Amino acid sequence: MEILGRVKVINPEQQISATFKKRELVVTTDEQYPQHIMIEFTQDKTDLLNNYTPGEQVKVSINLRGREWVNPQGETKYFNSIQGWRIEKMQPEAPQGNVPPMPAADAFEPASNFNEEEHDDLPF
Repeated sequence: MEILGRVKVINPEQQISATFKKRELVVTTDEQYPQHIMIEFTQDKTDLLNNYTPGEQVKVSINLRGREWVNPQGETKYFNSIQGWRIEKMQPEAPQGNVPPMPAADAFEPASNFNEEEHDDLPF
């Protein structure tokens, strides 16, 4: 899956344990009702965020993760997370003014080898 939007926040890397680290990114989607999506990058993927700054348009490839946890009272709880594994800068769209102009109508020459009497199998 992919999320398209603008970088809102890039949090510093967090060392959770001796063998686990994560970094959080918040992307704001470009929709009628923009969403602020928090995406976790873990382990070696945390370095992918080093070249990004707030305000940049990005495309983030994600995986949805879910887990089950039973609390000490025996109740089962479910948690979801969004894990990022790739991020790309989106290229700004080219301005419409760079479209080459259409040639003038008088720039085309009429066909000189046209013969109406040649057999044509077109129905019109």
